Amino acid sequence: MTVLDGGAGTVMIFAIAGAGGIGKTALALHWAHCNADRFPDGQLYIDLRGFDPSGAPMTPVTAIRGFLHSLGVDPADMPADVDVQAALYRSLTAGKRMLVVLDNARDSAQMIPLLPGSPTCTVIVTSRNRLPGLIDRYGAEQLPLGVLAEADARAVLAARLGEDRLAAEPDTVERLLACCGGFPLALSIVAGRATAHPRFPLARLAAELNATTNRLDALDDDEPAANLSAVFSWSYAALPPPQAEVFRLLGLAAGPDVSAAAAASLAGLPDAETGGLLRGLERASLVQQDVAGRYQMHDLIRAYAIERAERDEPRDRREEASRRLVDFYLRTARAGDRLLEPQGGDVDLGRPVIGARPLTDLADMADAWAWFDAEHVCLLATQQMALDLGWDPLVWQLARVLDTFHARRGHPHSRLTAWRAAALAAQRSGTPAMEALTRRRLGLACANVGQHGEALEELHRALELAESSGDLDGQAHAHESLARAWGDGGDDQRAWEHATHALRLFRETRDVMWEAEALNIVGRHAAQLGRYDEARAPLLDALVLCRRYGNPAGEADTLTSLGRLAYSTGDDAQALDRYQQALDVARSMGDAWQEADALDGLGQAYARLGRPNESRRSWQRALELYRSQHRRADETRVEQRLTELDDRAAESDPPSRSG
Repeated sequence: MTVLDGGAGTVMIFAIAGAGGIGKTALALHWAHCNADRFPDGQLYIDLRGFDPSGAPMTPVTAIRGFLHSLGVDPADMPADVDVQAALYRSLTAGKRMLVVLDNARDSAQMIPLLPGSPTCTVIVTSRNRLPGLIDRYGAEQLPLGVLAEADARAVLAARLGEDRLAAEPDTVERLLACCGGFPLALSIVAGRATAHPRFPLARLAAELNATTNRLDALDDDEPAANLSAVFSWSYAALPPPQAEVFRLLGLAAGPDVSAAAAASLAGLPDAETGGLLRGLERASLVQQDVAGRYQMHDLIRAYAIERAERDEPRDRREEASRRLVDFYLRTARAGDRLLEPQGGDVDLGRPVIGARPLTDLADMADAWAWFDAEHVCLLATQQMALDLGWDPLVWQLARVLDTFHARRGHPHSRLTAWRAAALAAQRSGTPAMEALTRRRLGLACANVGQHGEALEELHRALELAESSGDLDGQAHAHESLARAWGDGGDDQRAWEHATHALRLFRETRDVMWEAEALNIVGRHAAQLGRYDEARAPLLDALVLCRRYGNPAGEADTLTSLGRLAYSTGDDAQALDRYQQALDVARSMGDAWQEADALDGLGQAYARLGRPNESRRSWQRALELYRSQHRRADETRVEQRLTELDDRAAESDPPSRSG
């Protein structure tokens, strides 16, 4: 503890801040009880009712009169003047070793007159607000309270219910803990209910709590102080109307948190105004920043925000807010995708949504990567929200603008999730062309995670849709995707056949960019089939086209194919050169997927050139990337190569033996 200057003397002040029901009062009182011997002159406690829904917060005048009465001042001798009362309070506490607990303070102005002026006193303040005035002016030490860790939450239940009862239903206890989310008030309510019915199985209560749509109601109790909706309503009722509206709308945001920029679109307000409102909600302990600029709510607080939104916001206003949020993510993601893949096809998003504020300051590829990395989970959650709301075009548009990020960053399972949602939306909306496209992308995503049966099923359906409508471009893409899927499945002959068919169609439609992709696949699988002379020309042609038309992703992929060809034909020096070029291009555009393949090839080339240390470094980095990308077959293969490399090193340098 630190002795701090309180203005009229020195006093220790500790401010415990946190959401309603997080355990501020319980902590303060528990500490006071455990440390009573440190305050031989007594303890003063008062509930300032800062967020009590039954009336206005307690005034400092009323609080001081209560303290004076506790200190033995006869009501008949109570001074009438407020300043004299405050002076009397300070004189009665001067030189005393006392603890003063100011519980549930609304703001600094309410409780500053209640501070004793003696360095021998200690003050504990609890509030749902952060009380910046108390911290800045009086140097109070702040203790923000969050939710309990799982082990601590379990200990709370065990203390109330007994270890035997928890051990009898371990799976149920896990469900109960998940429903309570580490929230002390929720845990207390659950424990109270279970204690009231000691013969009932915990599974009965867990079933009720697990219905998330009714979680707040399930945790309700008759006592307002033990009723989550009531506890949260106290904080909510104290919010100014603009803050209350933003609080309601934040409950609608998809994902675990929301950036200040996304919140501005959700609210339809300027960035600066939104920032101020968010800071107000943070001071009220209704949102928190674990990462600067990103705001999150505890699950139970969010459930209350949703409840208030459904009660206080008309349906059309809720939908307008959600639509602004989707537009923010969609348009910012499209801007980021253009930076990652300038040659990619554009996505027609229609007219901007009024009030949405997509970011316009993504300056370069580094900015785009950083934004996608930060918003990835929220983007997927927003796509799911759009699917749930029936906004089908937005679902496949989000999948499209996320695809480059997913492919290059090595997120194959997220890519699968996005295209599965997109295919469902396209099928539901009855749009044949979009259904063909989304099924094709879904098929490729399935192939990337090893689901080859489903991949082929989706790709053949996409080909059928394109053929039935006479869509040559769609047919070409379907054959190109089938070539990749068969190649991933290890059937090089079928992969080569589909790639050859795709090449013919792309030339017929004069799509030079995709002609280069098809040439690469034709050459790669010809080489895999041992037809090396046949493979070289299409690969070199593909490299020329990629460089001519500015397709770095295709260039890196083709260079890797040329590296494999050189390695297969025994030209190790050229293989090393091709793989290094592929690695440089892949890293220049942040393509972790192709970086892993290039490193894998480099490891092979270095090994055969007798450079084991460089080979090991390349394979170790490739292994890290393969693991992060969940590429199990590639991971296993590289692990085996590293083991063989270590075995050879051990054989060539046996340990010395003492005679």
